Amino acid sequence: MQPLSHLESFVRSAEAGSFSAGARQLGLTPAAVSKNVARLEAGLGVRLFQRSTRKLTLTESGERLLLQIGGALGTLADAMAGAAEAGGQPAGTLKVSMGQAFGRTYVVPLVGEFLARYPAVVPDWHFDNRQVDLVGEGFDAAIGGGIELTPGVVARELARIHIVAVAAPAYMAGKPVPEHPSDLAAFDAIMRRSSPTGRVRAWTLRNAAGDEGAADAKPRLVFSDPEAIAHAAMMGLGIALLPMAFALHGLQSGELVRVLPGWYADSGPISLYYPSKKLLPAKTRVFVDFVVEKFREQRFAARMQGI
Repeated sequence: MQPLSHLESFVRSAEAGSFSAGARQLGLTPAAVSKNVARLEAGLGVRLFQRSTRKLTLTESGERLLLQIGGALGTLADAMAGAAEAGGQPAGTLKVSMGQAFGRTYVVPLVGEFLARYPAVVPDWHFDNRQVDLVGEGFDAAIGGGIELTPGVVARELARIHIVAVAAPAYMAGKPVPEHPSDLAAFDAIMRRSSPTGRVRAWTLRNAAGDEGAADAKPRLVFSDPEAIAHAAMMGLGIALLPMAFALHGLQSGELVRVLPGWYADSGPISLYYPSKKLLPAKTRVFVDFVVEKFREQRFAARMQGI
């Protein structure tokens, strides 16, 4: 019978598409994972991968083996992780990805209470403004918006995020009050450039009555970071169209006010993503339940809609 470490190195590398990605998940070096797979191939007497400098491709034998053992090995690993939890309590390293500003503002303040509840869990949190490959990069969970639901990943919606027009009171002083999104054309705007596309974002706002209007503001500044846009708006440099997650602090402090109250754009949900496993590790399960509980207590969904 082949050692479990050899089989696990094969499965992780096959699922992730490279020895280096498989090694990151296993906490090994790429050389060690490659050697484990080579020993597995030697023991079985078959070639499992076609290797090249650019990619790793499964052979027909490799595809057959992955299909036969992939799910069973995952179930076995989850069961072993559950059995190893200290004193029956959730334990282990919890690898989570989240946006930089969002994580600092909404998730980091919760970590003290989380550690008090689950002292054997070690948060290993990555603050990245990018979409991660949850399974391929070995994350236990991720918090964000627009992450692709690849096979084996589920999403639990935390809130739908509204885009609202905001400005500093000093900037609006003495200016006519806009009543329709088209009125924003008369004001300086702090616009956002989308990092994935490189385009300046254009928004169509709507109200409760179902009316719609394009926010055709003239760019005065163009930033790619919504947190920077919020700071520029608080400096009185123009009107900004911001997700409520980034506008809320300024609105609560009085450094920002709503322009066109009642008008908004829906930018989609922010969700908690995690692998869809039958035996979800306890450290992941309690983290998911904890975040959902705390966000519900704080009326996060309502606040993200300006309610």
